[in-house]
Amino acid sequence: MFKRFLEDLDSVIARDPAAGGRLGVLFLYPSVHVMLAYRLSHRLWGMGIKFPARFIMQLARWFTGIEIHPGAKIGRRFFIDHGMGVVIGETAEIGNDVTFYHGVTLGGLLPSVDSDSQRQVKRHPTIGDDVIVGAGAQILGPITVNKCARVGANSVVVKDVAVGITVTGIPARAVAAKKPHAAPVFNAYGTPTDQTSDARDRAITGLLDEVQSLRSRLNALEGQPDANTTDAPAVDVRASGHDVEDDQDDQPPSRTEM
Repeated sequence: MFKRFLEDLDSVIARDPAAGGRLGVLFLYPSVHVMLAYRLSHRLWGMGIKFPARFIMQLARWFTGIEIHPGAKIGRRFFIDHGMGVVIGETAEIGNDVTFYHGVTLGGLLPSVDSDSQRQVKRHPTIGDDVIVGAGAQILGPITVNKCARVGANSVVVKDVAVGITVTGIPARAVAAKKPHAAPVFNAYGTPTDQTSDARDRAITGLLDEVQSLRSRLNALEGQPDANTTDAPAVDVRASGHDVEDDQDDQPPSRTEM
C-alpha cells in the first residue's frame, strides 16, 4: 500500500514539470487525494461494504471535484492532471501509467430506464496501459482504448481505439499512429502538435494540389495551336496550266442558255 502511494507521488513528478517534491505533490495535487480515497473505498466495495465506500468517494468528490465510482478498476501510477470535472463510471477499467486531464468522462451509453437489468452489465470503457486522454474528452460505452493510444482534447470516442493510435474530433477519428518498436511519447493533453497529422487535412490538401496540377496542364494545352484546326497549305490553281475561267467555258451550256 505504501509502495503504491510513493509510486503515485513519483508518477506526478515524472509527468508534470510544475510539480515540486513529494511533499508538495502530497498536499497540492487533487489526483493524489482522490486516489487515496479510491484505494480505501475500492477495498470496502470489494468486501461488500458499499455504502461507506460510496460515502468516502462522495466526500472526495466534494474536496477534489473528481468523481470516481468505488467499483471502477484502476491500475498503478494513475495521474489526473488538474483533475476538476473528471467522471469515472462503475464498470470502467484503467490500466497502468495512464494520464487523464480535467473534464474527462468515462461514461455509459445504456438508456436510463430498466436499471435493474443493467447492474451487472459492462457499461463503461476499458483503458489500456500508457494511454493519455486529453482535457474534455468523452469516452462512452463498453469500448476499449488500447495500449499507448492517445485521445485528443474534447474528442468523443464511441469506437475501439487500436494500439498506439491517436484519435481526435467528434466523433473521434485516427490522425496518427505510433511507429512499430518506437518508444512511447508523452503527448500533453493527448493531442499531437504536428500540424500535418490530421488525415482529413492531408486529403483535402492533396485534392487541392491535384486540381492545381490539372489546371496548369489545361492552361498549357490551351496555349498550343490545335493540330486539327491548322490551316492547310493554299493550292495554286494556276499551277495546273489553265485558269478557272477556262474551266467554266468548257462546261456545256445550261438549258436556259439554249
